[in-house]
Amino acid sequence: MIKKAVEDALNEQINAEFKSAYLYLSMSAYFQGTGLSGCANWMRVQYQEELAHATRFFDYVHERGGKVLLSPINEVQVEFSGIVDVFEKTLEHEQVVTGMIDRLMDISIQESDHATKSFLQWFVDEQVEEEANVGQILNNLSLIKGEGQGLLMMDREMKSRVFVNPFPAKI
Repeated sequence: MIKKAVEDALNEQINAEFKSAYLYLSMSAYFQGTGLSGCANWMRVQYQEELAHATRFFDYVHERGGKVLLSPINEVQVEFSGIVDVFEKTLEHEQVVTGMIDRLMDISIQESDHATKSFLQWFVDEQVEEEANVGQILNNLSLIKGEGQGLLMMDREMKSRVFVNPFPAKI
């Protein structure tokens, strides 16, 4: 049986993951509207990843005998000042998510919940990768000053990203 403090924190994370998905879908829509279909695709894959993360947390709470509590999703940003702004906000958002995962890990350690600690390790590692990927995109955008032929090449490259669900279906 899952402890109340862990269950509450996991429910917060489930809702945060759904909000992240919504944010990335909004960013995808922004890019689609600006003609950067590769960037739109990249964000659509981010959206799918966040849904997979939320679903995995959702399933885990149930596996441990807990109750999932979903909350309404507040509005997310829909207007941006350009590609650099979007990816700067993406990095900031991923850093917030990293802090949330770290907090979850701290709670699982405080509660001596070794199963949740083990479960969370994948997400700790995932956040390192997420921040590094967005950091590399920002670095590349800096090199090309976020414009011109370099931007077109980046957009074309981002179009090739595909979603691969890291979690097998539970149902």
